[in-house]
Amino acid sequence: MNVMQDKIHPMLLPFCEEVRIDDNLTVAIVSFPQGISKPYVVRHQGREEIFIRVGSTSRLATREQQMRLFEIGGMLHTEVMPVPRTDISSLDEASLLNYLRDILRDPDIPETQEQWQQRLLGLSFLTQAGENVCCTIAGLVLFGKHPRQYLRQSGIRVFAFASEDKEYQPLLDDILDGPMVGRFDTEEAGKALIDGGLIERLMSTIMPFITSEAPLPDTHLRRETTWYYPLEAIRETVVNALAHRDWTRFVEIEIGLYSNRFEVISPGALNNSMSIEKMVTGQRSPRNTIIMEVLRDYGYVDFRGMGVRTKIIPLTQAMSGQLPEFTATDDYLKTILYRSPSS
Repeated sequence: MNVMQDKIHPMLLPFCEEVRIDDNLTVAIVSFPQGISKPYVVRHQGREEIFIRVGSTSRLATREQQMRLFEIGGMLHTEVMPVPRTDISSLDEASLLNYLRDILRDPDIPETQEQWQQRLLGLSFLTQAGENVCCTIAGLVLFGKHPRQYLRQSGIRVFAFASEDKEYQPLLDDILDGPMVGRFDTEEAGKALIDGGLIERLMSTIMPFITSEAPLPDTHLRRETTWYYPLEAIRETVVNALAHRDWTRFVEIEIGLYSNRFEVISPGALNNSMSIEKMVTGQRSPRNTIIMEVLRDYGYVDFRGMGVRTKIIPLTQAMSGQLPEFTATDDYLKTILYRSPSS
């Protein structure tokens, strides 16, 4: 027990028991429950070291791996980290004004550059980094003019194939960039889109691959649209990927359209103690709380945060006859929606 207290931090409490094998042999069994205060460090020769398990060996964690472990443990919030070479001019003024004035209905709109900077610092869209004021990851991906110019893993890579597998010649292979949210006119009844953000641009890009129009108009001179997937399930899957991705992973979100399925790969392991089982039952554990709250302000996500259970699963099953598939690894979460068999 002294070894555990002196060498491991935070301290782990092992469970010890004796098992009698026969009259002459008693075995002591020491087991360790899965810790809830990760990452744990080993104190050795005045240093604190973090190890990860690779196969049958333990290796020192790299700096990038340590960042992920601290983020998974809720001790590091990467969305508020500064993005080098950015400043307030990297953000789109019209989008920020639209957010404060029309979405939040803020009665006190900043008028000067200094007032804007103070407000954006308070909202964690900007942060102090030494002598400089930089965009945070959250501020840049939500409202940045060209986020990928400074943050290569932002944006979405989207590709489409004519078959069930990746082919040499895709029908579509593109990387979309831009602020995550659009600009909206809220003066009219409801909410009218003025300028689409990354979410709207993606939906427009993939529309030819998730719908088809009848070759001839009907009696009302309108062409009937056939949907291959439920629109709300597609949208919810995309928004979830944007809201919950791990920003310590230097790869984009990938969206693949195949002849039989729609596939989204969101970088990063599930957050904290979240699992597929907990996710499908409606449990919530947001990784990027600022990004999530802004998306909620716009109405991209509902206030319950239960889109997997209330939209993705039932809508996909109703249209395709198949449940969506979720695969979680240490590197990504993959979501697959199957195409309607009648389309």
